[in-house]
Amino acid sequence: MSRGFIRVLERLGHEVRVVCRLRSYDRSGDQLHQLRLAHAAAGLANRLSLRLARDWLPDLWFTYHCYHKAPDLIGPTVSERLGVPYVVAEPSFARRRGEGSWAVGHAGSIRALSRADLLLPMTKVDLRGMHAAGSRIKGVVRRLPPFIDTVPFRQANARRFAHRSEVAQAFGLDPGAVWLVTVAMMRDDDAKRSSYLQLADALSRLTAWPWQLLVVGDGPAAPRIRAAFAQFEPERVRFAGALPEERLPPIYAASDMFVWPALNEAYGVVFLEAQAAGLPVVAGRGTGVADVVLHRRTGLLATGGDAVSFANSMMILLDEPERRASMGQAGIRHVERIHSEAAAAHALDAALDLAVARRVRREETGER
Repeated sequence: MSRGFIRVLERLGHEVRVVCRLRSYDRSGDQLHQLRLAHAAAGLANRLSLRLARDWLPDLWFTYHCYHKAPDLIGPTVSERLGVPYVVAEPSFARRRGEGSWAVGHAGSIRALSRADLLLPMTKVDLRGMHAAGSRIKGVVRRLPPFIDTVPFRQANARRFAHRSEVAQAFGLDPGAVWLVTVAMMRDDDAKRSSYLQLADALSRLTAWPWQLLVVGDGPAAPRIRAAFAQFEPERVRFAGALPEERLPPIYAASDMFVWPALNEAYGVVFLEAQAAGLPVVAGRGTGVADVVLHRRTGLLATGGDAVSFANSMMILLDEPERRASMGQAGIRHVERIHSEAAAAHALDAALDLAVARRVRREETGER
């Protein structure tokens, strides 16, 4: 997503430079580590402000994704020192994180969000979070839906039948079967691992249907995930491992259905990629999944965490090829209209004007 923002900003004619590589992410909730990060960031922000003022004065500071586990510890200071607008895309606020293991990171994220001239939440949940933060949020808030470059997926869909032959040969799939595909890292965390395990559970209820599953992804949890799918005949499930991004559009386009429970996930770029390639989606109704998949129009959303509900949703589309086809075409139109880089560029251009206007008002009124 962050690379997507760089592409869209450059598409709008901006010069984009990544000026800081400090990693503020704290996965484990180590408050001492968070304090050390804050101390290191304070010194770095001072040095960076001086260097940018001397060598390359930006017109705006842009931060992608700020929340309690990964607060922006640099942007508020640098933007204030340089007197430039400060923008945060995909901000998140969770009141319950004000106490406990991530209290320090939460405080840092609130400091950043309260200083921002423009906040661009990408899901309805995060938009509600900005409203829940109340008077602490002083900048302009505009929702910007997640987006992708749709071109390679649209091109792949135009060559669907050629890609189907290629993918069948590459992975030993039966062209006469219904191809299910999932694309997800195999991280050893609750979201990814649990989603894979639920998918295996759901598919175990559908062995009477002629499906094959192609899994794209790899990671530390791979042994446990592969073991969960060992219950099926070898030809039922194919593991492609991790693949480069350019190999994904043909795989999506060649398949018949994208399936992923998406437990505890914000929204999932893979759902946009699948729809852009013409695939109907079966997903769990997670935190922001309903923001990117239109239930009963571009896919089916099952009850989150319910393997039976997920299996039933897959069964419906396994039985209805015409519905799969119509949902796939609706998905192409939906992503192109709402979630393409062209749509994002139009919305972001207008939003950045609001950030500049907000900064000017701050200077005129002396607000800090």
